[in-house]
Amino acid sequence: MTNSEIGANGQTLSGDIIPLRPSSAAQKICPHNSTVSCASCRLNELCLPIALNKSEIHQLDAIVERNRPYKKGEHLYRQSDEFKAVYAVRSGSFKSYFLSNNGQGRVTGFFLPGEIIGMDGIASHRYANSTAALEHSSVCEIPFTQLERLSHELPNLQHHFFAIMGNEIAKDQQIHTLLSSYTAEERTASFLLGLSSRYTRVSLSPTRFLLPMTRGDIGEYLGLTVETVSRILTALQRKGLVSVSNREIELLDIESLRGIISTS
Repeated sequence: MTNSEIGANGQTLSGDIIPLRPSSAAQKICPHNSTVSCASCRLNELCLPIALNKSEIHQLDAIVERNRPYKKGEHLYRQSDEFKAVYAVRSGSFKSYFLSNNGQGRVTGFFLPGEIIGMDGIASHRYANSTAALEHSSVCEIPFTQLERLSHELPNLQHHFFAIMGNEIAKDQQIHTLLSSYTAEERTASFLLGLSSRYTRVSLSPTRFLLPMTRGDIGEYLGLTVETVSRILTALQRKGLVSVSNREIELLDIESLRGIISTS
């Protein structure tokens, strides 16, 4: 589930994607079909069962709830709702966002198939963010009390879940660095490289994809205005580093994009 990110040390920054032309491996990814089990899911190397044997996977599968699909804009949960479960994305994509007391919003993350949503609610027993579908999507709901109980019985599951939590902490630290010290161009290049990295994880093209999120969502996530995001994408296109057509993105020169980050 790890969201790789790009910082000054060469790590990649996260973002979400959907394929323009999925490969044969991508076509095997869990669809919206609620009858798919953890054992048969094509995402099980990215999700919680990664370290489990067949018997243990069946134990996990017994507590997983496979809900109806979510329509674009529909919420998994809202900020301050009681924390009851974490969610593994099976298909589609989601965004999380935070609303301040004055009603001002900020996008805090994007989630792809195989990634875990909802861990922001563990500490306070209330979700810190709202999370909504960016497109027609589906999830596996994992009730947290049952997950905790099972984790005590299955050390491999507990270890993997702790690793997921550690990656979330590292991601938050890297995003803070991005917002506090990167230029607009560096933030945008880092975001695109993050898309490429996460695209690769689900066996899809790292260079050509569609963005399920709007440029406004990207701007909120990167701490930039919509106009700035559009301006930077146009500038990168003029340099021959990317090709942009509405939400279609093609990375033409990944090494040069990495060079933008390495100079920071």
